Amino acid sequence: MSGVWVFKNNGMIRLVENPAAEQQGDGRQSKKMLVHLPTGQVVSSYNCLEQVLGDLSWDRYSGGDPQLFQFHKHSSIDLISLPRDFSKFNSIYMYDIVVKNPNVFHGRDM
Repeated sequence: MSGVWVFKNNGMIRLVENPAAEQQGDGRQSKKMLVHLPTGQVVSSYNCLEQVLGDLSWDRYSGGDPQLFQFHKHSSIDLISLPRDFSKFNSIYMYDIVVKNPNVFHGRDM
C-alpha cells in the first residue's frame, strides 16, 4: 500500500492512501470499509470479523487491555488489537488486518 502518513496532534499517525480523495468538497473525510475478498462481504460487525478471523486460525486473546478485542495466531507472533467499540474501527485497524492477512481482506472507500 502506498500513500501519505498523516501525523495528528495527539501523537497518532495514519496512512492516507489517496490524499486528494480523502477530503470531500465540504471538508468531511471519506470513510473506509473492510472487505473479505473471497466472499465480497463487507465487514460490518465484530461478530462477522471474528468468524472470518477464526476461519483463518486467529484466536481471541483473552488478556491485556479490557478496552480492546485482540486476536493472535499460534503459528506466529502477530497480534491484532481492535477497539472494543466498533464505531471506532477505522482505516488504521483495517490496514493492520489487511497486512497480516494478505489476499484475504481489502480496505475500500465507501
